[in-house]
Amino acid sequence: MEKMNPQKVIIAENLEQSLTTAINECEHDRIFILADETTERLCLPVIAGFDCVKGAQTITIGATDANKTLQSLSHVWEELGRGGATRHTLLINIGGGMVTDLGGFAASTFKRGINYINIPTTLLSMVDASVGGKTGINFNGLKNEIGVFNNAANVILDTQFLRTMDHENILSGYAEMLKHGLINTEQMWAELLNYDVEAPDFGLLQRMVEASVAVKQRIVTEDPTEQGIRKALNLGHTVGHAFESLALQRKPVLHGYAVAYGLICELYLSAVKTGFPTDKMHQTVRFIKAHYGKMAITCDDYPTLLELMTHDKKNVGSTINFTLLGGIGDIRINQTANQQEIYEALDFYREC
Repeated sequence: MEKMNPQKVIIAENLEQSLTTAINECEHDRIFILADETTERLCLPVIAGFDCVKGAQTITIGATDANKTLQSLSHVWEELGRGGATRHTLLINIGGGMVTDLGGFAASTFKRGINYINIPTTLLSMVDASVGGKTGINFNGLKNEIGVFNNAANVILDTQFLRTMDHENILSGYAEMLKHGLINTEQMWAELLNYDVEAPDFGLLQRMVEASVAVKQRIVTEDPTEQGIRKALNLGHTVGHAFESLALQRKPVLHGYAVAYGLICELYLSAVKTGFPTDKMHQTVRFIKAHYGKMAITCDDYPTLLELMTHDKKNVGSTINFTLLGGIGDIRINQTANQQEIYEALDFYREC
């Protein structure tokens, strides 16, 4: 498979300087900026006055995952075409994971691919969506069903944007950081459990975000298209995406909350199947319960959740594929579980 272009992640001390450098590294004839209705109001003004984006055209799409659709994608393509975009045009995505995913996919497919830069503005997009080259949209009721692997030319991280975020969205991104701790080291995991997420210290958070992104980057660089170790990043996601898809039919939950619930189930499977220490499982579960509450499910939902898990892109044939842990940092990819084991994990989630 063709290798992706390398991706540069810039931890911004001075956003204007970082963005100017990133733009100068991309040969371009025009610049477009993609935002959603929320980031257009809260985040676009931060960069709008910069000389480096003078004359850039703005494209706006609806906010939230409900707009991560073919219709929104088509709107972006139409606006690029209407604005005279060519193969040498640059797209800057400023927003959360929905904007960086959809904008990345729009850029990767318009004129067979134009350069793009991500400026993630949510904690979730900083530590997860904007880094690693996964782009896409939801389709047919399934999360990220259509997309491609294609790296942004640059990803610029500036935690000043987090000050505009509500607590729930901070928690949503923090779940992915917790996952990075679990697949990395006991020290990182312990620091995450001890951090006061209810009253965030943003200076400390910037350093923790940097460490979290470094974990993802190391894994993605080793395995850009998820043939092997990149599957480590799927911890919590096989069950988590099923929770998220089920919630879309009822009352949507934020991605990180669904991942947190998925971590409970998959750490249970790890304890039962691959020897993950039960004390560390309970410590992690207590943290998740204290901060994320839980999604109400009953036994009647189990068949639907199981069916949703079978659609997961990591599966081979009809076998449901999990990433489990033998311990913190002891990653076991390509694990399977049968219906009874999955139902027991869902029982544990409901009872814990």
